[in-house]
Amino acid sequence: MDLIAGMGEIISALMTGDSFELQTALRGNAGMWPLGFIATFVGGALVALLYRAVPFIERHFEPAVMVVAYLAIGYIIFAGVVQRFYLSGQPAWSTTLPPFLFLIMTWVGCSYNVKLRTHLAFAEFRKAAPRGVQMALLVLDAILWFGFAWIVVVTTAQETVRAAANFAIMLGTDNVMQWWFLGTVPIAFILLTARVMENLAADLKKYRDGNEMIEAAVIGGDA
Repeated sequence: MDLIAGMGEIISALMTGDSFELQTALRGNAGMWPLGFIATFVGGALVALLYRAVPFIERHFEPAVMVVAYLAIGYIIFAGVVQRFYLSGQPAWSTTLPPFLFLIMTWVGCSYNVKLRTHLAFAEFRKAAPRGVQMALLVLDAILWFGFAWIVVVTTAQETVRAAANFAIMLGTDNVMQWWFLGTVPIAFILLTARVMENLAADLKKYRDGNEMIEAAVIGGDA
């Protein structure tokens, strides 16, 4: 009952739209973990359904975010160097914004590489294992990835709320809030959860149809 009451408290605070109220509700509240589990699972399922309904988004969204973030980082750093040595001086935010853009690029890229299965998977060992063992290992992959995503969604959501409640402003700016960027981390891991669900559904279909379970993955490749 305490967990349900805690979840209700968090939802009520969320509905107010007040970050300070939400921070207070989250502090020491055990209900944030089951609520985070539900949010991660439901969010991942909804994104997976969106990917299925709109293949263009499924194929291009994550690469587009990564490329835009990477180009923005490169441009800001290059412009900052030119401004520092040849003009009147670089903007103060030119050294604080790129790390946040790198944060977005990294975790959205993590989601994309889960899709491509280019993470550490010991594919050669798995190919030599019986089909039942292969399926069990793929299910274990899905469980572990979902567990990581659940933990990250809960903990980074707390940090995002804390930054919003404290009105944390990005250094070098007057009105750019840190939580705008921190909030992309739980979103990225919900995207990752969608990829985990897609992979597990594909693996179960391969297992039922008798198709090859483990395929070689190439870093930088496509799927």
